[in-house]
Amino acid sequence: MTIRSWLVTIVLVSVLMTQAGPVQARDLALEARLTEAFTSGELPGLHSALIIHRGETLAELYFPGADESWGQALGVREHGPDSLHDLRSVTKSITSLLYGIALSEGLVPSVDEPVVSQFPEYADLASDPARQAILIRHVLSMRMGTAWDESLPYTDPRNSEIAMELAQDRYRYVLEQPIISTPGEQWNYSGGATALIGRLIAKGAGMPLDAYARERLFGPLGISHFEWKRGGDGEPSAASGLRMTAPDLARIGLLIQNGGRHAGRQIVPEDWLKQSFRARASLRSGLRYGFFWWLHPKGDPPLGVAGFGNGGQRLSIGLESGLTVVVFAGNYNDPQAWKIPVRVLTDFALPAVGNE
Repeated sequence: MTIRSWLVTIVLVSVLMTQAGPVQARDLALEARLTEAFTSGELPGLHSALIIHRGETLAELYFPGADESWGQALGVREHGPDSLHDLRSVTKSITSLLYGIALSEGLVPSVDEPVVSQFPEYADLASDPARQAILIRHVLSMRMGTAWDESLPYTDPRNSEIAMELAQDRYRYVLEQPIISTPGEQWNYSGGATALIGRLIAKGAGMPLDAYARERLFGPLGISHFEWKRGGDGEPSAASGLRMTAPDLARIGLLIQNGGRHAGRQIVPEDWLKQSFRARASLRSGLRYGFFWWLHPKGDPPLGVAGFGNGGQRLSIGLESGLTVVVFAGNYNDPQAWKIPVRVLTDFALPAVGNE
């Protein structure tokens, strides 16, 4: 999926999400319409659609289809509520939540610290004044000012994220990229930025990223069934490696709807959510970007936030409307993959909650 497609999708969807009204659960007619659309071929590649409004499940459907696990073909799968599914880059948004938890525990540095200083093993890079200007806040908002190109398909070794996975040392690979602009000035989509943040969490916590996620985020939410794919170096991919079930990803959305609280416990600091959802970059489409979250063009806090993933993976959260929508699909590396989640949102979820 191209960045351009992502921008068009979130702008359209997030504007509509703010118009939602109250509705009664469970909407059997909505489920019937979604099923008919899938059966008739209008939603090709759709695997899962879970629509929740103000904590009430309106629709939860699963469809068979060819799937992958981080690029490895799995064949045709019968998807269901217990099926693990690639999140791809929705993983980035969850990594942001983990940094906020770790920051509240004093395990990771402030967002105002130079990122290269956190990697003393790369003394030659740390001695470069230009790289010292790259702060952790620039990393979290993908404004590092370094070269990075994910416009090529993720099957192409020239794609920067794939090149990072193939590198002998992924973190050095990210940090040594040529500086092409002043840090903080330009937004440049980068899975490498997320890899650095994941590494800081793991170093500070003294455990792998997935173990920390299990202990501090997933466990408290009752999420026990997940997988975090590792690269050739054994490191969990903070940018795209997480596999979860649709209901469990929805739990993440509901956690955010509730200001980071679950069952009376503050899991993610509310202040971190506010920081994450503050616009750090304004893009040409009008879309804004926070700390690894895509933001609605309007509002402070934004009217809605979302996580996107290659192939049509989507977690959309209407902060004003109370609408949480999870979509999984198998249209990996298809530049038109955005059309499936946008159709689920605009043609089915939004009309069901009173959007006209």
